[in-house]
Parts: sequence; C-alpha cells; structure tokens
Amino acid sequence: MNDNSPVCVVTGGSLGIGLAVVKKFVAEGYRVFNLDIRDFETPVKNSKWLPCDVTNIDEVNGVIAALATDTQQIDVLISNAGRHVSANIEETSPELFDDIFALNVKGAYAVVRAVLPVMKLANCGAIVFMASDQALVGKRNSFAYNLTKAALASMAKTTALDYASFNIRANAVCPGTIETPLYHQAIDTYVDKSGADKAQVHQEEAAAQPLGRLGQPEEVAELTYFLASDKAAFITGSLHSIDGGYTAQ
Repeated sequence: MNDNSPVCVVTGGSLGIGLAVVKKFVAEGYRVFNLDIRDFETPVKNSKWLPCDVTNIDEVNGVIAALATDTQQIDVLISNAGRHVSANIEETSPELFDDIFALNVKGAYAVVRAVLPVMKLANCGAIVFMASDQALVGKRNSFAYNLTKAALASMAKTTALDYASFNIRANAVCPGTIETPLYHQAIDTYVDKSGADKAQVHQEEAAAQPLGRLGQPEEVAELTYFLASDKAAFITGSLHSIDGGYTAQ
C-alpha cells in the first residue's frame, strides 16, 4: 500500500461481513479505513481502525473530514455497520426502535452524507450499502430490522439517481443467511427464548436455503468488491441478492 493507492472506507469493519470486506479490499491494493466502535481483534495489514460511533453525526463528520484531509480522496464507501434484532412490532419498544434505526439507517445516512462532497470533487466514487434479503422479502419476528434494510435499499436507489451526474454509483448488496458473529448471536438469542436445540436450528437454517448451506462472509465480500470496481461501471441503483436462492422462492 502506498499514498497513490485508492481509498476505501468501511463502517463496521471489525467483525463478520465487514471484516471480510476490509480484507478483500486490502488484498486488491486499497488503503482501507475501518470506522467502528471496536478495533480489529487481530490487526489487518494495510488497514487502519478509526474509532467512530456512526450514530453520532458530528463524530462521523469529524472523522471523515480528517481522513479526507489526510488522503485527499475517498474512492469507495462500504456502508456496513448494523445489527439485528428479533422482535415483532408489539415486542419492539420505542427505545429499541430508535436504537436500531440510529445504527442501521442514521449511521448510513451520516457516513454517505459525509463522503459525498469528497467524491463529488473527484467526479467519481462508488458506494455500496449492506442491505439484506429482508430488503426484498418479509420475515417473521423481524419488524424493525426488516424496515431498516428496506430503507437502505431505498437509499441506494435515490443516491444513485441524485449523484449519477457526478459519476458516483450506489448499489446495495442483499445477503441472506450468512455465517457471521451476528448470525450466531441471533441464533443464541432465539435458542435462549425458545428452548430449541441449537444444532437443530443451525441445520434448519441451512436447509431453508435452496443451495442447502449458509453463506460465508468472504462470498459477500467478493460481490461487494465487484460492485465497487470498474467492472461494474454501468451498474448503479440496483439491489444484488446473495442468498443461496432464498428470495427466488
């Protein structure tokens, strides 16, 4: 990595899909900056953790402004930070509703809004939102999470249209059931509430996918990189499923 390498910003890049994305862009020669409240568990060469709570707009603006001053460019933004919650509408308290929207939606709004002026000056850029299969279909006990992921899909479309004249592309990746720490946390929560057998739940989740298995973070990272690359130069405003065929049913 050198000062002429392209710059990629990833939010929530310390774990799971975000970490796989960081590693993929590093492997492709990018300088990668990870905006997250936690550091990498193991340092990732040629990437840097920038402590940042994306729900705090002033903090996001400050981090991005300092980064842009230092690098003079932001070529790619991967808006990935988010979390899952299992609850129907009655079980979703106003506080929980506000919390998940603050991270999943307001966090994306904050970082996209902060990087767009930098990309506009360069007259190019690529933004990828990490949405979900739940941007395309409904799922039980997923009221607020489903809403946030549908919102990200909408943000990809409107951003693509509003900034096409600046040669800035925006797309959304829509992962299905991917084996990440977030997935395991959701399974553990379900098992604790229901008393179900954990191994059986894992088997049922895999069987629910037409390809018969869970997706892996590295597979999502490959699609994410493609959408940010010049090979996808004519792709913008679109939603891309990577779900083992789940939403084709």
